[in-house]
Amino acid sequence: MSATANTIPAYLPLRNDLIGEEPYGAPQLDVPVCLNVNENPYAPDPAVCEAIARRVLEIAPTLNRYPDREHIALRRAFSDYIARESGVRLDVDQLWGANGSNEIMLQLFQAFGGPGRTALGADPTYSMYPEYARDTFTGWRLAHRNPDFTLDLDALVAAIGDIRPSMVLITSPNNPTGTPLPLEDVERVLDACRDIQVAGAADGVRPIVVIDEAYVEFRTPGTPSAVELIERHPNLAVSRTMSKAFAFAGARVGYLAASKGIIDCMRIVRMPYHLSAVTQAAALAAFEHTDEQLARVDHLRQVREDTAAWLKTQTYQGEPLQVAESGSNFLLFGGRFDDRDAIFDGLLARGVLIRTVGPAGWMRVCMGTDEEMAHFRDALVETLRDVEAR
Repeated sequence: MSATANTIPAYLPLRNDLIGEEPYGAPQLDVPVCLNVNENPYAPDPAVCEAIARRVLEIAPTLNRYPDREHIALRRAFSDYIARESGVRLDVDQLWGANGSNEIMLQLFQAFGGPGRTALGADPTYSMYPEYARDTFTGWRLAHRNPDFTLDLDALVAAIGDIRPSMVLITSPNNPTGTPLPLEDVERVLDACRDIQVAGAADGVRPIVVIDEAYVEFRTPGTPSAVELIERHPNLAVSRTMSKAFAFAGARVGYLAASKGIIDCMRIVRMPYHLSAVTQAAALAAFEHTDEQLARVDHLRQVREDTAAWLKTQTYQGEPLQVAESGSNFLLFGGRFDDRDAIFDGLLARGVLIRTVGPAGWMRVCMGTDEEMAHFRDALVETLRDVEAR
């Protein structure tokens, strides 16, 4: 059972600012079709499972010793992968790993946030960012996106000048909308931060720009990654994860690409031996089989395009459904649902779990197997029919 405001005893000295807060988390329900947490729906290839077992068996006799706290072998694997995936070769000291990109983000807030500091985002955006800010006593501010969910660069640049944040966080592709982020937009944000003094900091301290590329492998082929800008922009940090395209959500492996200076800041706040030997071994095994791990990405990208086209043929209250442009493995759709909870419940009753997240009127569905998507389409048609008939 999850902790809630009603289950925490009043006599416990919970921080005052946490009283009444609920723990983050998408619903975990036992239903036939789970399309709510943006996982890769395809299990690892048997060869990958065998490699993981072999790697773990090799290090098992050493588990009485602490792991390599600098995870050098894994950082080399990150470097090799980025060179292959994005055509950029980074040194080991420009890379850092952690238990999922969630821990990467928390470490960034620990290193660059804190009392008197402010982080700036562009909403709608990932719902965990304000929780990282809360947990590190960092201020959290937002610059609103355009109606089509692209960045309102003028508003964001103005907010950077007014707020003088220590961190600017942008997701690419965006979560929960899936919106692609052109590299020229990233460069404009970096340029805007170049001459901004962080509020309350010493002279010469400039904001860092964090680009969250959790879903970057699902982008349109040929689209550049922000890692291409790292050598020219020492205040740029690019966060990634193995959870999504790499089909490794259960292993909890994320990583950061940035300047050596930013990585050294992360090393200050990391917990001792934060990446277990088992985690490192499993990740190295997965990288041995990169082709197998990414084998379904092209297909899932096509499923996304086919699903977007199909959703646009569906109607609600006489109008076609809206579908946000997406470069990820999910789609934000609807736009005009006046009771999305009823639609969520109708889908759930038919064995399909998606997410009510993002702006009012919209819902998010991640791409599943062909069978799961067929089930989703049938369930949505029936649900929309029943909701409109009420």
